[in-house]
Amino acid sequence: MGMKLYDETIRACRKLLEEAGARALPLGDGGWPDVSDRSMILRSDMAYELGSGQLPAVGATIVTANEALVPADALSLIGSDLPEIRQDSPYARVALVRVREDTLGEGEKLYRAIRELEYTRYHFYPEGFMMRVSAANQKESVRIGREALSRGLDFTKTGNRMISAFHKNPAVKAVSLTYVTEQEFDYRALLGYVKEAEEITKTIDHILKNVMMDCTACSLQKVCDEVEGLRELHFSNKE
Repeated sequence: MGMKLYDETIRACRKLLEEAGARALPLGDGGWPDVSDRSMILRSDMAYELGSGQLPAVGATIVTANEALVPADALSLIGSDLPEIRQDSPYARVALVRVREDTLGEGEKLYRAIRELEYTRYHFYPEGFMMRVSAANQKESVRIGREALSRGLDFTKTGNRMISAFHKNPAVKAVSLTYVTEQEFDYRALLGYVKEAEEITKTIDHILKNVMMDCTACSLQKVCDEVEGLRELHFSNKE
């Protein structure tokens, strides 16, 4: 039951990305090097930053077990690729991750598994592509190294690296990864879906902690009412 929770959000995300004209990038590891850990890209070594300052900078990892929603690995792009970008630009990364239904379990195990998949972004270090995550205001920006760019860094290389990083988790069956740099894209709508998914995740945690069993007084009641599966989780937890 656990993995239907985000399906409506994923449907809405997919529709938004498809209508914006996502184009497919090739799959397959181009052998781009990883750096051992978070090697810094200083301002002086940077070509530009995606999602800098007040520009949109949205990162999302949303989980499902529904094969129809994420049939197979896929990589796509809306907007300009890294070599075509000349200055700081808006940015979004959307990873829709399909997992095996039986691997995530219920309750605490479910919550931990979802967070673990989200944390994949902290274990991913392609050379010249430095992610900077601010969980507090849900921003995810990227510094692009000038030197790596001159050697051919693009979204095909970094995207395939990220898909491989997700597949290190044995629960993962398929990843549909989309990058967005298009100026006119509706980043606000996307951010709305990301926040919706985060509310659902927080509600799972909230239910587990049994913080409050009086539904009428709970601030997350609206989320619980709207999302299929949360109510069952809630009441199976009560017994």
